[in-house]
Amino acid sequence: MKLSLRLASLLAPIFALFVAFGLSITILYLIGEDPFETFTLMYDYGKTGKSIVSILNRSVPLYISAVAVAVGFKMGLFNIGVESQYLLGALLSAALGAAVALPSALHISLIIFVAVLSSATWAGIAGYLKVKKGVHEVISTIMLNYIGTGIIAYLLANIFFEKVELSTTAPQTNLLSESARIPSLNKIFGIEDLPNLHGFLIGAFIIGFIYYWIVWKTSLGFDLRATGSSPMAAKFSGANPARLTILAMMISGGFAGLVGMAPLTGYFFKYTTDFPSGLGFAGIAVALLGRNHPIGMAFGAILLSFLERSAQILDLYGVPKEIEKIMQAVIIFTVVISYEVVSRYVTNKQIKDASKVDRND
Repeated sequence: MKLSLRLASLLAPIFALFVAFGLSITILYLIGEDPFETFTLMYDYGKTGKSIVSILNRSVPLYISAVAVAVGFKMGLFNIGVESQYLLGALLSAALGAAVALPSALHISLIIFVAVLSSATWAGIAGYLKVKKGVHEVISTIMLNYIGTGIIAYLLANIFFEKVELSTTAPQTNLLSESARIPSLNKIFGIEDLPNLHGFLIGAFIIGFIYYWIVWKTSLGFDLRATGSSPMAAKFSGANPARLTILAMMISGGFAGLVGMAPLTGYFFKYTTDFPSGLGFAGIAVALLGRNHPIGMAFGAILLSFLERSAQILDLYGVPKEIEKIMQAVIIFTVVISYEVVSRYVTNKQIKDASKVDRND
């Protein structure tokens, strides 16, 4: 049973890729474009050195966002608020990081700590509302996204931005000092002929390991997974669903706070209106694609980043790059359906096997 389930789980994303490519080929034919030439252009552009660096850089925050979402999924919670959680954490950590001067290790640690703490606290509000007031986390996190966006806009424009008379500068925090910047891997390893590869890539590996360790190797992770599967059974086994709900949302929010660390400490060095957004929602897609597994989500983040990067070449050849968005949507849609079919098949088979055992007895 376990072998067949794992095999089906592996085949589902492969099936989704075939369906996505098939539909994309059909659409390209309908608009008069050569599918083979289009995919060749995307592949050739996506495998260049600059593109590989860009894909990895894009994958880091996308992967961390997926980890944040996956923590909630394991508990049976749907944290749609990763978007406002990571943006609020990035803003507060950028503002504080620019206001202090510390040795590099302490400075970077402080920025990360502030981002994690503020994002976890913001996510904890949704957990509290669910436990104490019965508000579903989907509703509360959506509303908190709107509230968070308003708070961020106010803080950025009125608190952390020094207005200059007649200035056209967009609202932004002050620049982080050199001690608060994570060096690129190019600098660490002496690579000079490629664009900068974010040093926080190493942090993404550590985050993936921490996520795996918490969820699969600790009693807390067992309680989270048990409660997500059957809250009533978990409660009878001694777990406290209310406490775990708040804790799971805060852990999810804590991981969300790390989403903005790669662009903040590796590229922008400040929070501005141009700071990357949308990563919280994209992380939901990656978590679904990777089945909440750290390795699966890594492949999912790289795949979506590859499609996004490789599609940039299409405009130069008159091919609508929106084909990449269609492929992403079809891949995610097909994977979700495939996993649901597999889940129902396994459930029905378990019921049939159990009924056979009862009849034999």
